[in-house]
Order: sequence, then C-alpha cells, then structure tokens
Amino acid sequence: MSKTQVNHSIRILIADDHPVVRDGLHAMLSTQPDFQVVAEVIDGAEAVRQAAHLQPDVILLDLEMPQLDGVAALQHIRANDAAARVIILTAYDSDERIVSAVTAGAKGYLLKGAPREEIFQAIRTVHEGGSLLQPSVASKLMQHLSEQAAKPEDAIDLTLREIEVLRLMAQGYSNKQIAAQLVITERTTKFHVSSILAKLEAGNRTEAVKIAVQRGLVKLTG
Repeated sequence: MSKTQVNHSIRILIADDHPVVRDGLHAMLSTQPDFQVVAEVIDGAEAVRQAAHLQPDVILLDLEMPQLDGVAALQHIRANDAAARVIILTAYDSDERIVSAVTAGAKGYLLKGAPREEIFQAIRTVHEGGSLLQPSVASKLMQHLSEQAAKPEDAIDLTLREIEVLRLMAQGYSNKQIAAQLVITERTTKFHVSSILAKLEAGNRTEAVKIAVQRGLVKLTG
C-alpha cells in the first residue's frame, strides 16, 4: 500500500501598509500550490504580534510602515524568534536601508517590481534556510562593507535615522518632540534612542550626546 504524499505549504505572513500591494501579493502567491498566505498586516507592530502568534515559515516585510518601521519590526521579530525567516520587499534600495535590514537579520532583500519568479525563488530559498539578495542590492551591500572595512576600528556605525534622532537629542528634544519632527511614532523614537545608547555605550541621553560631540557625530548649536 503506497503512502499518501503530503504537500507541505510554505506559510507566509505579508506585512505592508498599502492594500493594493497586499492584495496583489496575496493573489500572486496564491498561484503557487506550495504557498499559503496565513495573514496580512498593515503595520510593524501588528507584524511583530502576528509573527509571534502564527509563527509563519516566511515573512514578507515592507520597510515603510506605521507604528514600527520594517527594520524595527524585524529586530523585534528576531528578538522573539532568532530563527524567523524574513524577506524585505520594498521600494527603497539605499545603502543605509539595505545594511540596516541585513544587519537586523533579513534573509532576503527584494525591490517591489521584481519579477514574480524572483519573489517565488526568494521565498523558497529562504524557507530552505538560504538567503537571497537581488544583484543590485548585493552590489550595494558589498560596496558598503568595503567602505566600512576602510574605516577606523573605533568608528560608530549609526544609521541615517539614528543620526537624525541623535541630532535632535543634542538640541534637547524629548522623544515626543523627535517623533513629531521626524513624523514617526514615539514608540519608534524610543527604539532608536535605545539603539543609539547601546551603540555609543552610553548610560543616558546626556552621556550619548557628549560622546557623539566628542566623536564628531553631531555639533552643539546655540
């Protein structure tokens, strides 16, 4: 008697704040017999919650989302589950975005508009434990790593967003004021501040600003 063959589906969570993008991805992924979309979420905070609750096989994560941006959401997801397999699917291809996502643990980085076969391949590759970056993304990442290797050993690698937050901290802005200035949530601001303190090895905001000024990262005005 022959054994019944079970077709295991790759369970996918889609996180994107644009309904047209979510609908399009869902419809496209549904054409593959081994894919199953288990949930769609519209912001980073919900992505973190649903990732923990559903434990999907692969997460497709946008970078620009309310509540928590993609990198912050990715960091939270990986903190909850170090084995989480996340693919960034975004319109942004700046060096800083790519490096931040890969450093946070993204297993793939694709640009919206990538051929559907490329997206399918990325999902299957990441699900099997591999990683996949689009050639243009991989090139930018390698260039950045080469530049980083040429920096002094004591250089501090803050993201562009963290530098923006740090400059406002140096001007005495509160988290609430920083959030309003950068049009992000106060929760995301707190996350960036915590990251800055950790990278600068500072015990508080005042110490962080002092270290930043000494290192030439920011200048005090007035």
